[in-house]
Amino acid sequence: MKERKRFETRVIHEGYSSVGHSDSLAPPLYQTSTYTFQTAKQGERRFAGEEDGYIYSRLGNPTVSILEERMASLEGGEAALAFGSGMAAVSAVLFSLTKAGDHIVCSQGVYGCTFGLLELMEEKFGISHDFSPMDTEEEIRSKLTDRTTCIYVETPINPTMQLIDLELVSSIAKEKGIPVVVDNTFCSPYLQRPLEFGCDLVIHSATKYIGGHGDVIAGIVVGDQERMSTIRMTTQKDIGGIISPFDAWLLLRGLKTLAVRMDRHCESASKVAEQLKHHPLVETVIFPGQVEHPQHHIMTKQMKKPGGMISFTIKGGKEDAQRLMDELKMIKIAVSLGDAESLIQHPATMTHAVVPEEMRMKMGITDTLLRLSVGLEAYEDIWEDIENALNRIG
Repeated sequence: MKERKRFETRVIHEGYSSVGHSDSLAPPLYQTSTYTFQTAKQGERRFAGEEDGYIYSRLGNPTVSILEERMASLEGGEAALAFGSGMAAVSAVLFSLTKAGDHIVCSQGVYGCTFGLLELMEEKFGISHDFSPMDTEEEIRSKLTDRTTCIYVETPINPTMQLIDLELVSSIAKEKGIPVVVDNTFCSPYLQRPLEFGCDLVIHSATKYIGGHGDVIAGIVVGDQERMSTIRMTTQKDIGGIISPFDAWLLLRGLKTLAVRMDRHCESASKVAEQLKHHPLVETVIFPGQVEHPQHHIMTKQMKKPGGMISFTIKGGKEDAQRLMDELKMIKIAVSLGDAESLIQHPATMTHAVVPEEMRMKMGITDTLLRLSVGLEAYEDIWEDIENALNRIG
């Protein structure tokens, strides 16, 4: 039986042995588009699935395979697939689980581009969707229909930081035989592993905490072997949203420090959230680590730590929120997250601008809501930058 190492060890070693790779300590970058066959018959056997081996990098690549095995281990899944972006991963999963006329139930709030994809699927293919707070068993059941083929969850929700009880959702879904898909981008597998709570598929925008350095765009899906094989040979192969070998190599490099980085992100975010709470110009702070958070009990149940993301509202209007961003000196205005640099953005006019205003308000995305990704800088410097900006607009 294979020895099961701890997370912090697997994030560095899983899926790779230097044996057979010229004893290279670091996983090699196989920057190739295709592979040669020793004979025509070997090529025939590989295409027929009778012999293992690589054929073409859209179908598989050794560097990518190492990343996929490592991510599957970290999430506790049987297999993983790597994609060229988080949205390539989201679209591949949703296309694989639905057909024309089907129905999707979503958490009350999703990433803006996921919202746009859901709207596109409804317009083009008649695949409808409903949003639900998923806060009670009755609420979840009320949204399910005989056409529901997927439950799609973000937790924490981007950008409102609301939490969903994954165990509750998955228990209801299993009764109905409906797969549960969880976007785990805000947590990374270090903080939360949805498969352990009965969910079926986990998605990451690996651009964020998995990469961690703001230099790669990528997506990951983890699940059981059967579903992953189906997605690999259908939506991934035929739509083609694959990851490049170099991007997979960058993710493998970034993953090695995931546990260390997440500890620092969480520690600093907790301190910043506490300081924000006491500033007179800050109206509300939404951070799962604070006992005032309405789903704090869910955080303690399914997350190792509260994460490095904070949302907060300031007193005033949209112009005040934008002015605060402009007054920051070190913290950058950018729509990504999980980087070494602290980043801030205005969801209503940036990541969630595609969402109609009425829907944004229902999601809790107001004009004064700001989303802060707490980076790896010294906590004192992060808070000093925020405090000085707040004082300049006060």
